[in-house]
Amino acid sequence: MSEKNPYRRSPLFYVGDKYKLLPQLMEYFPSDTDRFIEPFCGGGSVFLNVQAQHYLLNDWNPYLIRLHRFLMKSAQNPEKFWKRIQSDIEKYGLTATFMGRDLPPEYRRLYKKTYFSVYNKEAYLRMRNDFNDDQSNMELLYLLLIYGFNRMIRFNEKGQFNLPCGNVDFNKNVCTALNDYFAYVPEKDIRFSHLDFDAFLKKAKPTPDDFVYLDPPYLITGSEYNKKWKEDSEMRLLKCMDRLDSNHVRFAVSNVIRYEDRHNEIFRQWAENYKVVPIESNYINYHNNKKKNMTEVLVKNF
Repeated sequence: MSEKNPYRRSPLFYVGDKYKLLPQLMEYFPSDTDRFIEPFCGGGSVFLNVQAQHYLLNDWNPYLIRLHRFLMKSAQNPEKFWKRIQSDIEKYGLTATFMGRDLPPEYRRLYKKTYFSVYNKEAYLRMRNDFNDDQSNMELLYLLLIYGFNRMIRFNEKGQFNLPCGNVDFNKNVCTALNDYFAYVPEKDIRFSHLDFDAFLKKAKPTPDDFVYLDPPYLITGSEYNKKWKEDSEMRLLKCMDRLDSNHVRFAVSNVIRYEDRHNEIFRQWAENYKVVPIESNYINYHNNKKKNMTEVLVKNF
């Protein structure tokens, strides 16, 4: 956090992260929240900026929840975390510019857009192999996420982590996000779970004093994260939110109703029963670095 940017960013830098949209979203969040309930917490940039008495956080990705729990535990002893991360970075020979581990100058000259990925590739693959030999090692999984392409969590059908090395580095932004996370979470009552969103909400039993924020996979976009989300998932989600509304539980949901030439008519028609707030998206297509042509909204019932 800084005077220029008062928002905390998740140190997971996860796909679909809402960090850049927080100034728009937070304007419509209630200020009197007992429990902040998030069925699709993702990297966590939203909950890191919400003031509530308690936090119930969930995601379908078990590795994502394991990483959050790992970072929560690390927040109890940040010094130990930094020593172990620095030791791993040095062990594999990865760059870490904020720690003074830069690459040789000729790499920036010879590989203008891929210098980090070219330099770190062999070290990254060794680290990836070591993680796949022992997938309980959350330190290595965190580093794979930070150094991996598009900072994703991806496994093949055999259960092996298979993301290639990205043109990224353990830089100042990563260190800042980690330190902000470590400073924030120890003082909060935070509970993570890995359940289906419907089962999670039924277990949570939200009340009118709570606030439920939902950022589900988007039905009509093409990212890796959204591939398992189908029309039946969308319909189940809409029924869940109608149930919340009937129980006088405040909710807000982010979604995309138009993406390029595709339209989510299921969600658009459902949203007509609630308050629809246009959101100015600023997502960039990594294929051509152009702004994505999409219509994003926040729908709320209060």
